[in-house]
Amino acid sequence: MKIWILRHGEAEPHARRDAERELTAHGREQVLRSAALLIGQPLDSILVSPYVRAQQTAELVRKALGFTSGLITVPWLTPESEPKFAVSKLPDSGNVLLVSHQPFVGELISLLVHGHVRQPQPMQTASLVELEGEWPLAGSMTLLGVHHP
Repeated sequence: MKIWILRHGEAEPHARRDAERELTAHGREQVLRSAALLIGQPLDSILVSPYVRAQQTAELVRKALGFTSGLITVPWLTPESEPKFAVSKLPDSGNVLLVSHQPFVGELISLLVHGHVRQPQPMQTASLVELEGEWPLAGSMTLLGVHHP
């Protein structure tokens, strides 16, 4: 199975609530550059944080890829989410794209690759990571690539 993890694009610095921050024009451009790397990849699903900036990021990717299935919004992909809980919720087969936030994504990648969160993967806005493994378990995935736009 493959898991791609995409941090949302650059977002406006302020909004009424953090969850309501929207992508900037630069953030949309960043996302489209990262989405280009996913062209031709066999995605089965796109799981996304409920936060506006992540939803906008996932929708841009969905359109850029011509991905016909809908986005799947899950509450366990927010910035404060617990990586161990998220791992328990991942599908156990197929190819999935996760669209989420720091510090969560860095910790999730570390957990999947190293088995712990002590070495979080640095992730800039719209950074994309590709992982591969037989199962999405702590310490069982291999980091295939990191792209920073």
